[in-house]
Amino acid sequence: MARNRDNKNDDLPKVKISKESLKEAMMIFKYIQPYRAKFIVGLVFISLSAGTTMMFPLLLQKLIDSAHNSDAVVNGTATPSLLTNVLGKLHLNDVGVSLAPSTIAQVLIGLLALQMIFSFMRIYLFTFVGEHAVADMREDIYKRIIMMPMNFFAQRRVGELSSRLTTDVSQIQDAVTGVLAEMLRGILTLIFGIAAILWISPKMTAVMLAVVPVVVVVALVFGRFIRKMSRKAQDQLAESNTVVQETLQGIGNVKAFSNEWYEIGRYHKNIKDVVSLAIKNGRYRGLFVSFMLFSVFGAIVLVVWYGVGLMQKHELSFGDLTAFVVLTAFIGATMAGFAELFSQLQKTLGATQRVRELLRENTEDVSVTNEPLQAQHILRGNVELRHVGFSYPSRKEITVIKDLTMKANSGQQIAIVGPSGAGKSTIVSLLLRFYEPDKGQILFDGKDIGSIPISQLRKQMALVPQDILLFGGTIFENIAYGKPDATLEEVKHAARQANADDFITGFPEGYQTLVGERGIKLSGGQRQRIAIARAILKDPVILLLDEATSSLDSESESLVQDALQNLMKNRTSFVIAHRLSTIRSADQILVLEDGRIKESGTHHELITIEDGLYRNLNKLQLFES
Repeated sequence: MARNRDNKNDDLPKVKISKESLKEAMMIFKYIQPYRAKFIVGLVFISLSAGTTMMFPLLLQKLIDSAHNSDAVVNGTATPSLLTNVLGKLHLNDVGVSLAPSTIAQVLIGLLALQMIFSFMRIYLFTFVGEHAVADMREDIYKRIIMMPMNFFAQRRVGELSSRLTTDVSQIQDAVTGVLAEMLRGILTLIFGIAAILWISPKMTAVMLAVVPVVVVVALVFGRFIRKMSRKAQDQLAESNTVVQETLQGIGNVKAFSNEWYEIGRYHKNIKDVVSLAIKNGRYRGLFVSFMLFSVFGAIVLVVWYGVGLMQKHELSFGDLTAFVVLTAFIGATMAGFAELFSQLQKTLGATQRVRELLRENTEDVSVTNEPLQAQHILRGNVELRHVGFSYPSRKEITVIKDLTMKANSGQQIAIVGPSGAGKSTIVSLLLRFYEPDKGQILFDGKDIGSIPISQLRKQMALVPQDILLFGGTIFENIAYGKPDATLEEVKHAARQANADDFITGFPEGYQTLVGERGIKLSGGQRQRIAIARAILKDPVILLLDEATSSLDSESESLVQDALQNLMKNRTSFVIAHRLSTIRSADQILVLEDGRIKESGTHHELITIEDGLYRNLNKLQLFES
């Protein structure tokens, strides 16, 4: 599983380790702090685990020497081992400490049992702390994302934001639950290990430190080169797969142009490149493995040869030599492991930087609780725009709304029509306060829009867009989204008003029917009526309809239009319409062109204007029908 995670994160960008990047990474400890007691205990178990690991070779040395010394005593040639000398200096032999092989073996088994407990506890505690800390971080990031203004989403891809919650946080999770613990354990292993081999034989330690680190460094450099070669081969294979994908997706064009030969040639060239890179990679991997086998076993031979010379001089026992070789293997493996840990640390620093950037973004001042409406912010439904001008932040050079002034009294139906790009949907975005106007004022009941808290404002407005997004739950959950604490009876009442109850009850599961991802299991008219039921359930003061019937057939449009009439009763409604036949009864029709109101009035007033834009649009639609 760890290997899979590494593969998944191979392409994560790395950040150079510096004082600044490490300071950025300290944000992780903000999330660890609530679980600091378990984290500290975990650190203690890491120390104990590293200590018992290093004790194993030393006790193994004692076990070997005890058997060797028993034979030597019989033959009169005993050479005291290092631990025997130490025990003697500590006068432990005088208090009856047994050096029998069976006793040492029992101590070793006990040590292994302790090592098992320590290893379990460190893994469990770091996993507990890491999972809880990362869960808190995910919630913070999600809360931060969902509170961002619309401009933030307009400038970023959904995949990029999703990556923050998945890939980046998973990298941080790996660091907290694994990398951090392994790095601390590795450091302690190096410290204890080098101290132990120095204790056993300073001369052999000098030889080891002159040879093993050089082998490890060369292996790391060579290994990095091999990984780059492997990645090139993978990229080339991916390119050949792209050729296959493109060809199969456009198979009609391939056959229409009789270019099968051309595509086969393209694929053949890519496959040849894959084979060439793979063979080249295999050649270097063969050299690498051969070099490592020679270097590792050569280093062992050198250390053992030197150790045998010291044994012949009676400066080292056989147990000492065995313990030294085992400890050297531990130290070498730890040093080699630091390269991967260092790489993971760099990726983690990159992930924390990207997460920190997100957490620093300014959010909207929206409520994160389902707060009730406050009396001072309850709206009556009067809306006014005074000389409003607006350009989208990402396209400041293009003015979308130009000196727009309009007024809607409570309960009125205001229709907004005009050609594409005239600024119709932008007015809806401004009323919902998705964006702030660059100039002018937007007033609700005579109060500036900025004086009304965003959540209080939006609670009293409902939007029914052209493209309905339903969540992947049940019909009940989607309608109840307008009022999360609604009862089943309230949901059914809203559905009946939206002309949706008949088709809903026609499903075997009724209101518990799953709608599928984005409502894919329902038709366009059904989705539209569920959205209207959602808006009815919300019982808004101000209603915003953004071309709610433009993509429907005549039968569905009739049902939806009837539902909309129920929805608009006694509410201030802004209706963006593509089909002019649906807004003839509007109290006022605003005709937009190039961000300005070119004409305004009722249907009967506008239809009489010679060469008027509304009249021409109306004629065009009549002709098309």
